[in-house]
Amino acid sequence: MSKIAVVYWSGTGNTQAMADAVVNGAREAGGEVSLYPVSEFDPALVSSFDSVAFGCPAMGAEELEESEFEPVFSACDISGKKIALFGSYGWGDGEWMRSWEERCKNAGADIVCESVMCNDAPDDTGIASCVELGKALNA
Repeated sequence: MSKIAVVYWSGTGNTQAMADAVVNGAREAGGEVSLYPVSEFDPALVSSFDSVAFGCPAMGAEELEESEFEPVFSACDISGKKIALFGSYGWGDGEWMRSWEERCKNAGADIVCESVMCNDAPDDTGIASCVELGKALNA
């Protein structure tokens, strides 16, 4: 059984709904899952998990949320860690996710599946994609 953390920031509830679906998928696949709003996550905990899903919506000019999420994520040692990324957006074309993926690859993370982006609130397809992302973390 894999130990999985799902760490997210959500301003409107859209990314939180995605996080809940990731948790459901990871549990369906047999994972032991801990869900953390980013304000409750200590970056030192990364090493105690087999894999981590990080969720953050696009903010501003397609960037990660700056005051809470970015400082915690920056402090996480993801080198060699199995991770997955997800988040919602309301404008743009997903540049924030492409930049975030590149940043994670450059840090040596093992991105285990395609990242999930949902425009505004996740629809049924978005929720299903988040469930699959959660399952991939337990592989």
